Amino acid sequence: MTGKAALRRELLAVRALLSSEDARETAAVLARRALDLPELAGARTVAAYVSVGREPGTRALLDALRVRGVRVLLPVLLADNDLDWAEYEGADRLVRAGRGLLEPDGTRLGVDAVLEAEVVLLPGLAVDGRGMRLGRGGGSYDRVLGRLTRAGAEPALTVLLYENEVVARVPEEPHDHPVRAVVTPGGVRRFDDRR
Repeated sequence: MTGKAALRRELLAVRALLSSEDARETAAVLARRALDLPELAGARTVAAYVSVGREPGTRALLDALRVRGVRVLLPVLLADNDLDWAEYEGADRLVRAGRGLLEPDGTRLGVDAVLEAEVVLLPGLAVDGRGMRLGRGGGSYDRVLGRLTRAGAEPALTVLLYENEVVARVPEEPHDHPVRAVVTPGGVRRFDDRR
């Protein structure tokens, strides 16, 4: 088992112990903290995702951004694990898709729609002191981050996590990208502006 796989397994086991109530309460705190980010305050377009299971909750944040008039793009998983995008039009317009994910049922905008985002909220399992993010391992967001880099786009890459998921070191591979900030219930931690 690789270092990434072992760390993923450990962090997912801790998440599985969270109660539904703890997850809901944390989601509300994360939304408040994230909404205070200057990058989100000025953003016109944000690429995000719909949290599922015990992931740090995003739904309150998605709704708050929409109320602010922000265009929120959500991923649609393609057969090859790449991500298409569609606009978030409210919780009642989300449909259950493969792998238990929730996706918007609206018009598909294409894989390059993410290039319009000033902020990209990335799902993750951990981040370290360098801003290196550990994802789920499917490679979907590696493709997104590569697409952003090739296009010269520099959105504020941000991840929402639980406190224990800010770790000493995340195993790193050449294709990995650091994030600009991590939002936890305890606050926001920023990293330098490297991509």
